[in-house]
Amino acid sequence: MADLTPVAVVGPTASGKSALGLALAHELGGEVVNVDSMQLYRGMDIGTAKLTVEEREGIPHHQLDVWDVTETASVARYQADAVADVEDIMSRGRVPVLVGGSMLYVQSLLDDWRFPPTDPAVRARWEEHLADIGIDALHAELAAVDPAAAAVIEDKDPRRTVRALEVIELTGQPFQASQPPKDAPPRWGTRILGLRTQAEWLNPRIELRTRQMFERGLVEEVEGLVDDHGLVADSTAGRAIGYAQVLAARAGELTWEEAVERTITGTRRYVRRQRSWFNRDPRITWLAAEADPARAALEALS
Repeated sequence: MADLTPVAVVGPTASGKSALGLALAHELGGEVVNVDSMQLYRGMDIGTAKLTVEEREGIPHHQLDVWDVTETASVARYQADAVADVEDIMSRGRVPVLVGGSMLYVQSLLDDWRFPPTDPAVRARWEEHLADIGIDALHAELAAVDPAAAAVIEDKDPRRTVRALEVIELTGQPFQASQPPKDAPPRWGTRILGLRTQAEWLNPRIELRTRQMFERGLVEEVEGLVDDHGLVADSTAGRAIGYAQVLAARAGELTWEEAVERTITGTRRYVRRQRSWFNRDPRITWLAAEADPARAALEALS
């Protein structure tokens, strides 16, 4: 019987995960499952570097374009839906190829993560505190009690900051303690490949890709999402890197060149968090992104 063990491709933004995932899907007889939280949103295409239908080269892709931009992201919902997709792919004799760099989403899919409790009253109290002091100060409070959680959660992400503080209060433990250990065997025995990058190689790619996104119509994409689909700044989708900066420029809070530059710096800051997160996972087999990762991946899997 063919080996249908899933393969995951992880690593930082702009490292070439989508291309490697496609190459592996062709070689292994696979289908791709997206693990990028912003590619879950319909209409968020240019700013997330989502492959077009033509660029998918006939390979089925799952967990793309499944949420409206007005919906709040939910790792638990993603976990349930993506696990079902992976098991359906294997049941049809195909190999799931899991591709993306959204850290909590990768962990929810690869690990048996049982999500911690929630309490509306506790959450409401933290949300009120957020309204009083602002996201910067609240994130600083999280950093004081749980530096590991603060290092992963975007410093301008009020929802996840509140959630982490809620979990810490309810469990009496760090937010990270609610997550499974990274040395546990991955779900389905998934083989995890990571693209390792050096800053001097990746940073120019990030800048080029960002400028190309703006040239190819990111501003028009955001305007269409605002006008036709209700995108607002105070939403999960509206806080995505690139989209947040365009919304700020439209509101007169940034110049357009500042929007481009802040998208570049925001992406680089996110990459640093991705590196830190994935480097702590001993189960990852690392491949040099700037070399020939497809060949190295097939050798690693053989």
